[in-house]
Amino acid sequence: MRTQVADKKVFEGDGGSYWSWSSSKFPLLSEAKVGAGRLLLHPRGFALPHYADSSKIGYVEWYSPTHQKKKMVTIKQGDAIPVCMGVVSWWFNGGDSDLVIIFIGETSKAHVPGEFTYFLLTGTMGVLKGFSTEFITRAYNLNKEEASKLVTSQTGALIIKLEEGISIPQVCKGTPGNENELLDKRVGLSATLVKLKANEVSSPIYVADSGVRVTYVVKGSGRVQIVGINGERVLDAEVKAGDLFVVPRFFVAMEAAGGEGMECFSVITSPQPVFGQLNGNTSVWKALSPAILQNSLGVDSEFAELFTSHNTNGTIGFLPTN
Repeated sequence: MRTQVADKKVFEGDGGSYWSWSSSKFPLLSEAKVGAGRLLLHPRGFALPHYADSSKIGYVEWYSPTHQKKKMVTIKQGDAIPVCMGVVSWWFNGGDSDLVIIFIGETSKAHVPGEFTYFLLTGTMGVLKGFSTEFITRAYNLNKEEASKLVTSQTGALIIKLEEGISIPQVCKGTPGNENELLDKRVGLSATLVKLKANEVSSPIYVADSGVRVTYVVKGSGRVQIVGINGERVLDAEVKAGDLFVVPRFFVAMEAAGGEGMECFSVITSPQPVFGQLNGNTSVWKALSPAILQNSLGVDSEFAELFTSHNTNGTIGFLPTN
């Protein structure tokens, strides 16, 4: 196992770029049936209407506009936005600084395991472009000239940059944050956000209902360890902002922040995950009787009591998405 930065450039243009974590370089993604991507929109960058073959949650990693003439979208830094498989959405940056969104989701029904496949409605890669003029004219009751205009007028692909003066309505069907269908439980995913102070260590946890956890390091740096079957440590790595790692089903993970602290955003492939926590007042240790604890650890009663009294910390920061 290893960590990985986004390595596959899907698109780059004046309006922004989209990079993904490729399953070929990071095979654990396809094995765990999860995927991730990074959308960057420059000011006035517009991601054309599209849908995907996977459900995912978008985390607004960076968005700090100095001013806006209109409130174009209802997202801000730190927001988590569920997007259901097959649901059409578009994204627009109406501010004066870059907008970065990290998408993490499950790919069990994806065309390419471990990766999202997008279907554009418009532009040079739009689905209408693939139909014959005859079909377009009959479907939309247009003549040939009108059908050609419908299909070919948008010469951009995936992400474009809108000219100054072009207006985007405050509320429009398909806008992230404005459609309830984007925010319901059909997405089948959940998210956590853990903020560690300098040199702080997270709780050792596992997802008890078989969910896979995909974690993106938003800020800072530190170290992550993951332990799996037969107590084998399968990952022990330094991580920094921009890195991604996957915690397989039932494996236990811990993160330790460096001197500047660390912030980690995770998506779990379960809508209401059940966490098994191995420290703190809600840990499984607290549920064991003193005799069972003592014999399980192979220690005397004095040490078992010491262990229990010290085992008081440990929290999981659940991130609401509606």
